Amino acid sequence: MRITELLKIDTVLIDLYASSKMSVIDELVEVLNQTGKLNDKQQFKEAILTREDQSTTGIGEGIAIPHAKTAAVKTPAIAFGRSKEGIDYESLDGQPAHLFFMIAASEGANNAHLETLSRLSSLLMDEEFRKSLLNASTANEIIDLIDQKEKSLNAENEEPETVGKDSSRPFVLAVTACPTGIAHTYMAADALKAKAKELNIDIKVETNGSTGIKNELTNDEISRASAIIVAADKQVEVNRFDGKHVIQVPVADGIRKTKELLERAVKQDAPIFHANKNDGRSSSTNQSSGIYKHLMSGVSNMLPFVVGGGILIALAFAFGGIHTKGPVAELLMKIGGTGAFSYLVPILAGFIASSIADRPGFVPGVVGGFLASSAGAGFLGGLIAGFLAGYVVLGLKKVFSKLPNALEGIKPVLLYPVFGLLITGVLMELVVNPPVTFLNSALTHWLDSLSGGNAILLGLILGGMMAVDMGGPINKAAFTFGIAAIAANNFAPHAAVMAGGMVPPLGIALSTSIFRSKYSEMERKSGITNYVMGISFITEGAIPFAAADPVRVIVSSVIGSSIAGGLAMAFGITLPAPHGGAFVIPLVNKPVLYLLAILIGSIITAVILGIWKKRIK
Repeated sequence: MRITELLKIDTVLIDLYASSKMSVIDELVEVLNQTGKLNDKQQFKEAILTREDQSTTGIGEGIAIPHAKTAAVKTPAIAFGRSKEGIDYESLDGQPAHLFFMIAASEGANNAHLETLSRLSSLLMDEEFRKSLLNASTANEIIDLIDQKEKSLNAENEEPETVGKDSSRPFVLAVTACPTGIAHTYMAADALKAKAKELNIDIKVETNGSTGIKNELTNDEISRASAIIVAADKQVEVNRFDGKHVIQVPVADGIRKTKELLERAVKQDAPIFHANKNDGRSSSTNQSSGIYKHLMSGVSNMLPFVVGGGILIALAFAFGGIHTKGPVAELLMKIGGTGAFSYLVPILAGFIASSIADRPGFVPGVVGGFLASSAGAGFLGGLIAGFLAGYVVLGLKKVFSKLPNALEGIKPVLLYPVFGLLITGVLMELVVNPPVTFLNSALTHWLDSLSGGNAILLGLILGGMMAVDMGGPINKAAFTFGIAAIAANNFAPHAAVMAGGMVPPLGIALSTSIFRSKYSEMERKSGITNYVMGISFITEGAIPFAAADPVRVIVSSVIGSSIAGGLAMAFGITLPAPHGGAFVIPLVNKPVLYLLAILIGSIITAVILGIWKKRIK
């Protein structure tokens, strides 16, 4: 399939009326909608904007390629727009964009469509070709220029590849990948290959695009390469590079910083990569394991339910007292407690599953999380449900990949939902929920047994648990215990929980302010954000620091959080609100002492971390 089969005269705008990024998007979306390419105009626009939130598609050199792959697209298509004056599109090089290609890929687009859409990005790497598009006077001329350029590109691609055969030249490998796998993946690959040819460097580039892995690197090539460049904004397989110099950067750097990356690769100016034996995937922007990424996807999407629902519950207590009496308090409790808080575990599980298996994993994950919550398996059951559903759907994708192409369209709407739900549901009900419910209950009873005379010990444990994994299973086990205690009219444990959860981000923020020479400029800026995260009881604000320096950050945070939790229990603090951080401190019985407990814990974390960290060179 040729590009001009997707780009038609009626989707070419020689002169855009738009004068801003948003108006460009609106104008091109309208073109696709009026030519019958979309099922849902608003949904498609939202998908375009979601992609823009991940990173701008203004790639520089006067080009912008907004794109999305979504069920809102009826027929795969390309819309072209041009502005000779230029429009500020938040491009990577800060320059105005003149040429705009909006790519619309359908959810069930076949490989031929996706490969054609991806090929467009390769054409745009040629400066002369871009100039000819800018100077064209008619839509027909635009179509002809693209058609001729595509023919010449296909002829070049037919030449045999001989990379790495000449031992007198440096040999570098690269992997490129972007979230949608349509544009940036191939632009980065072409940019690296063109610059490598200019610098007399042999290179082979593997693309992880929408149609799968192309030009896959072999073990022999990996062993011979000087270094590997991973320019990716999504997970790629990196464990195969164990023991090699690996440069990991965003995919945009593969387009904009090709010379710098190639020179670094030749000089082996990169750390030796050591494989994670437990997980074989990583990305350039997050070097932690794939399991961690999936977990954080669930937590980050669940967090608005926790914060929004928790604040409304706190307001219910403020208006109606401990027993939330009165119409206003009852309404707020219904929205925040019965409403938002009922969705915590299903949302957690659903987004973990969709992170693993994309959209087909979402429904089995949500239902698995609901079954876990209903059975009393709590957050631990929800975590298991999310990972179970995700990997079940991944297995189904492999099984159904052998079906005829004619059945491709019914997979996302019939096969994945039915079999994913069935398998996940049966496993959750018969295998997972019974032991996890028992374990969850046993943990709650054990923590409950530490009440009374062991109240301070309970506070130390709960506070420390909040900082161990900063939003992970241990943190959520302590949080769940605190919520359960509130339900049982015991308001002391959750005071320790919230104090312990506020300390890590606050302690790190204080440390970046006091020990400035120990942190980079970016870390100091993030530290300012952590003040807000800390007072809002969002422990996850500490995660980026913990990921970069786990031992120092986690140990320092656990010590400070334990002390804050222990002091809260020692002072006899009670807190009836499940969330809200500093904003619900007026609801505690001893607000000054509670603030003191949190402040002491935060200062201890800040001092330990600041002294322990090494000064930046």
